[in-house]
Amino acid sequence: MEDSQDTQLTTTETMEENQRLLFAINGERFELSSIDPSITLLQFLRSHTRFKSVKLGCGEGGCGACNVLLSKFDSNLNQVEDYKVSSCLTPLCSINGCSITTTEGLGNIKDGFHSIHQRFAGFHGSQCGFCTPGMCVSLFSALVNADKKTEHQEPPVGFSNLTVSEAEKSISGNLCRCTGYRPIADVCKSFACDVDMEDLGLNSFWKKGDDVDSKSQKLPFYDPKQICTYPEFLKKEHKSPMYMEYNKRFWYTPVSINELQSMLTEKDMRVKLVAGNTGTGYYKEVEPYDKYIDLRFIPELSTIKRTDSKIEVGATVSISKLIFALKEERNDDTCTEGDTVFQKIASHFEKIATESVRNSGSIGGNLIMAQRQGFPSDIVTVLLAVNSKVTIMNAVKKEVLTLEEFLSRPALDSKTLFLSVHIPYLKPTKNGYTDKSDTDTKLLFETYRASPRPLGNALPYLNAAFLAEVSGDNVINNIRLALGAFGIKHAIRANSLENYLLGKKLSVGLLYEALKIIRATIQPEDGTSHPAYRSSLGVSFLFEFLSPLINLGDLSINNFIDSRLTFDNCEKTLLKSAKQVLESSDEYYPVGEPIVKSGAALQASGEAVFVDDIPSPLNCLHGAFIYSTKPLARVKGVNVKKDVHDVVSFQDIPEGGENVGPTVVFDPEPLFANELTECAGQRLAFVVADTQKNADIAAETAMVDYETKDLDPPILTVEQAVEKSSFFEIPPFIDLSPIGDFSKGMAESDHQIHSAEIKFESQYYFYMETQTALAIPDEDNCMVVYSSSQIPEFTQTVIARCLNIPDHNVRVITRRVGGGFGGKAFKAMSVATACALAAYKLRRPVRTYMNRKVDMVISGGRHPMKINYNVGFKSNGKITALHLDILINAGMSPDISPFLPMNMVGPLKKYNWGALSFNFKICKTNLTSKSAMRAPGEVQGSFIAEAVIEHVASVLSIDVGSVRETNFHTFDSLQMFYGGDSAGEALEYTLPTIWDKLMSSSNFNSRTEIANEFNQFHKWRKRGISRVPILHEVSLRATPGKVSVLRDGSIVVEVGGIELGQGLWTKVKQMTAYCLKAVECDGSDGLLEKVRVIQADSLSLVQGGFTSGSTTSEASCEAVRLCCNILVERLVGLKKRLESQTGPVKWDVLISQANSQSVNLSASSYFVPEFTSMSYINYGAAISEVEVNILTGETKILQSDIIYDCGKSLNPAVDLGQIEGAFVQGIGFFMLEEYLTNSDGLMISDSTWTYKIPTIDTIPKQLNVQILNSGHHKNRVLSSKASGEPPLLLAASVHGATRAAIKEARKEVHSWKGLEGSDSMFQLDVPATMPMVKTLCGLDNVELYLETL
Repeated sequence: MEDSQDTQLTTTETMEENQRLLFAINGERFELSSIDPSITLLQFLRSHTRFKSVKLGCGEGGCGACNVLLSKFDSNLNQVEDYKVSSCLTPLCSINGCSITTTEGLGNIKDGFHSIHQRFAGFHGSQCGFCTPGMCVSLFSALVNADKKTEHQEPPVGFSNLTVSEAEKSISGNLCRCTGYRPIADVCKSFACDVDMEDLGLNSFWKKGDDVDSKSQKLPFYDPKQICTYPEFLKKEHKSPMYMEYNKRFWYTPVSINELQSMLTEKDMRVKLVAGNTGTGYYKEVEPYDKYIDLRFIPELSTIKRTDSKIEVGATVSISKLIFALKEERNDDTCTEGDTVFQKIASHFEKIATESVRNSGSIGGNLIMAQRQGFPSDIVTVLLAVNSKVTIMNAVKKEVLTLEEFLSRPALDSKTLFLSVHIPYLKPTKNGYTDKSDTDTKLLFETYRASPRPLGNALPYLNAAFLAEVSGDNVINNIRLALGAFGIKHAIRANSLENYLLGKKLSVGLLYEALKIIRATIQPEDGTSHPAYRSSLGVSFLFEFLSPLINLGDLSINNFIDSRLTFDNCEKTLLKSAKQVLESSDEYYPVGEPIVKSGAALQASGEAVFVDDIPSPLNCLHGAFIYSTKPLARVKGVNVKKDVHDVVSFQDIPEGGENVGPTVVFDPEPLFANELTECAGQRLAFVVADTQKNADIAAETAMVDYETKDLDPPILTVEQAVEKSSFFEIPPFIDLSPIGDFSKGMAESDHQIHSAEIKFESQYYFYMETQTALAIPDEDNCMVVYSSSQIPEFTQTVIARCLNIPDHNVRVITRRVGGGFGGKAFKAMSVATACALAAYKLRRPVRTYMNRKVDMVISGGRHPMKINYNVGFKSNGKITALHLDILINAGMSPDISPFLPMNMVGPLKKYNWGALSFNFKICKTNLTSKSAMRAPGEVQGSFIAEAVIEHVASVLSIDVGSVRETNFHTFDSLQMFYGGDSAGEALEYTLPTIWDKLMSSSNFNSRTEIANEFNQFHKWRKRGISRVPILHEVSLRATPGKVSVLRDGSIVVEVGGIELGQGLWTKVKQMTAYCLKAVECDGSDGLLEKVRVIQADSLSLVQGGFTSGSTTSEASCEAVRLCCNILVERLVGLKKRLESQTGPVKWDVLISQANSQSVNLSASSYFVPEFTSMSYINYGAAISEVEVNILTGETKILQSDIIYDCGKSLNPAVDLGQIEGAFVQGIGFFMLEEYLTNSDGLMISDSTWTYKIPTIDTIPKQLNVQILNSGHHKNRVLSSKASGEPPLLLAASVHGATRAAIKEARKEVHSWKGLEGSDSMFQLDVPATMPMVKTLCGLDNVELYLETL
């Protein structure tokens, strides 16, 4: 008894001694004796340190914005292990003894930027900048590990051991919504030892014509020894297992199985076993646990053991370490079939999640999630195929189970331990089914996955792994077929199919029957999306696996391998060298120069301050929205179960205040629902708590009591809205007059199409920075609000109306926005207003940073639409009349929806339709209000025009390009459709020139011939090429500006426009420097460096207006020019007087004298565009070529060529970034992004798991852009034109090319059916996702092909 007490006492003392969490961040020592075990590294960094570069983009490990470098020291090997992790998933308590490096740790403006930061700026790789710190860390991690390689030769000085392929893939797990990735890839490749300097794109380091050596020397120098990732002081610290206790929550670090089991005996405690913790990215934890047990320090669970027959992998071994072990070469230098199997398993595992997740996520955790919760695991499927086994342990004994037995058991309880997995080293067995005893047996193994992203970071529609032993005469001696992720509880083996194939000789007939069995085997559960598509994938995968062994006549093995399902396996790099052709002009120097975007290096180093980076004021509270999950219901009550500070609702609005949220010029959307909620996703209340985490948990767990008695059914579709006559009015000032006589045009036609239909779904903004605001009560009943807003002026007014105070009592400040795309315009108002209302009520600062799910649920996004059209046309393709009936789904409130018809009509008029008429209806439905999103209405209108052209070409069976050209405007018809003011002068109509240039520069005709030849010789891959023009009308708005010169000659500028990443500040700086040069001081060429543009402040510069519509940059520049003209007029006379006395006058001397003589050195202006020149048309064209895999529906964009008319670009580098970024965002709309709702209209595409924006592996392999310098436009700002939104419309060329490829596939399938002609009449909806493309290519195309043999 005494011994037991002594032992217990000793253990307690040891725990108290070990209650110390020690780590380093950027070389600084941190030691904590008490911390909440549930807190993540990200939360600690952002709330307890000054290192704010790590951003919360998703909280799921799916975006890379929170990436940090984690470094560990292995004292046994005396070496440091470095790898990137997702700090949003990493428990703080798990980093004991570790060192963390963020991008701030690489460099800064005071001590000097790191070469990574400098190159991000110089290659124009940062726009809004919110994702840039995470990108920098991802690249740095790749560099650190590449420079540890010992098998490579020493790289050239200033470069690393990184290869180009590794450099590109280093950011494959990072999302960016602004740039389009191409310049970021150039940054990464610029460090690679095998880079071709000629392949690197536009940058500020060298000029055209510089030789390779000169270019290398001009790059910011990279020194691999510059950064120490693991400080010496940490190496000297004693690292004992850590224990932490905080507020009755515990963190334990056992070092043995026995110790672990003793910790699992307590009852009535919620226990979590922790290894990598990455599962919380998928299965969100609403409630913290009572006890966290870190398993990583138990030797039996953390080691890899290799024998001649297997690899045994401990449960806590990370996926990345397993990949490394599988790739590791054996000592005997022989490569057998078993080694090949391991290599293929490793290759498949590299497509799981992101590298930062693989570095932390454990094998055991992945398998446990699959067993307990049905996680659609690739690892399970692959290991199932190779007959892996697992070892588990309960309180009594260890058990070794096959993976099938493990999966089939009931969900393991928390006290059953997963110890290890055994992956066998496979060798062919002696055949038992062939008569030829001397025939060798071959071991065949392949893995498959079809997912929206080739490099992973996306769950598959289906994964599979097939293993077979086949004799020389093609008899199947053994076979294991594993299938998973298709909407079942866990991966399965296709037992009935295996039994059918076993012992049989492969033949076409056998394969045909096998395909029928596998199709029947893959039966997704009810509610699974695209069930038929998933079944067809199984057919495709099995066909690919077995076909090379069968004589299929004209389909040789080599030809089939050339048609591999996984496009990128054989390709060394993701991207090809791209061309950026632009012309800079020194006519208005420095305007027109491709200078680096203002603040780009600060963004890269993490020093740029976004709203959520502002330190919380004293006593600051945090808020989170509770939203409705019902589309139309009475709200009887909201019950918040957690202990929170307050719950704010419409009832808390001050007397005389209004329940007002997003407001345009129509009826506003309420800030909160009253007694009736009108859509799923509507804001009901705002929970206020002491931390953002607690506020989010309280909002997530709140219970809402609904009642629907006596209420009409909700209206969720435009068809229901028409039936109920539920519409918003279109304001009478919007001109929707028809052009020409539709009836006459139809009478003149040779052919007609009636009641054709087009549908559009919604699109989510996916700005990297979610909605955020900080409200601080001020003296005299005032409120200061920091808002990530595109329109601070209107946000100010909405807050004032809600609080019933004058506008001058509300100051809204916006420095920069981490991506907007329209979503930070009206939708940001409610976020700022809710914070202000809570702060007003509680008299304490209140802030919020919305989590990604809530943001996706309530934000609304782009407008869904349904279009019916009738069109008449001649036999040569000339269209004589077009009528459109357009139903726009506005959601529950008007927002900008009544303006959408005006936005749509402009791009609809891109062709000469002869006669054009339209009928718009703005449908009021019980969905979240849709709002402005980059090119709102314009992108749909432009696509409708292209869809009509495609349809006409299909009916006539003529080339779609010729139909486009036949219907191009002459300048006369352009004036008729758009009016003389917008059309401008004849020389400004540059589309015909652009079209011809693009045809030539892209080699369109020869590439078309090559594509046609490719299609003749490839059955399972088809190419398509498409060319699309755009005409995009934009309008300038009145915009304020203010320029002030300070005593030292430095210049401060204020403009109404907000810096969203579009380079507005950069262009304004250039304009300021250019205009003040007119004073002609000595050394005035250096004025650019003296200019600073400061944050928007609604009380400092009034009438700021909107930052939208692509023209805010040029309007702000013009406002600044007016200010500068005033200052120049004031200074020129003084300069001349001084010049006559002392000779040449320097700028700072002039300003000093101006101050002494009381010259007003501040000027304000309000630029109001003339009515006759406020609107103009942007022109551009794109050609895209794609390759479609008709077995899976995957579309690879081979090349896109763009020519876009920027007039005389104010900054070609900035405009290039806008063109590329908009184009790639358009690819997302047309090809990838599904923003889906459930039957109640509640958004279910609410995470990075379910919503896929473009990544570096889904953009064009080659993207060539030419900015056309179209010369003088007398009514434009220094002859410039807009670039922010119009290029997005050009992404329709990718959709058109996909349609062309599908058309070729359907022609092939049509011939397999024994039919003549083609099957070209089909509708390819938006987005053209893999299931849609495969469906149009034929879900049964494999069977149809085999029937022809």
